[in-house]
Amino acid sequence: MIVEDDPAVADALQALLVGAGHDATVRSSAESLFSSAPPRGGDTVIVDLGLPGIGGAVLVAWLSALADPPRIIVISGKSSLTIERETRHLRPVQVLRKPPSADWLEAMTTASPPH
Repeated sequence: MIVEDDPAVADALQALLVGAGHDATVRSSAESLFSSAPPRGGDTVIVDLGLPGIGGAVLVAWLSALADPPRIIVISGKSSLTIERETRHLRPVQVLRKPPSADWLEAMTTASPPH
């Protein structure tokens, strides 16, 4: 699942994942994710840290608190300092910096633990 408000980034990520044989649904906001069935432990949720409305950090905290939390990957175009400040209170998550690059597919589909 991809939670990204920028349609171009969401479409690119979805095409990349579907092209590699993965299911990938897109939600444009945390609010739209909350209105659907929550992801489960076997799922991966890619969250834009800069979501409008309910922000990405709040969504990550909510996902982390689920009884069976999914793997979470944060994507962001913000500076490293800002990303650190916004995620330091969260459980460790994998962070990918925008713009998307060729190594994102491996990072998104490899079940490596977050750093």
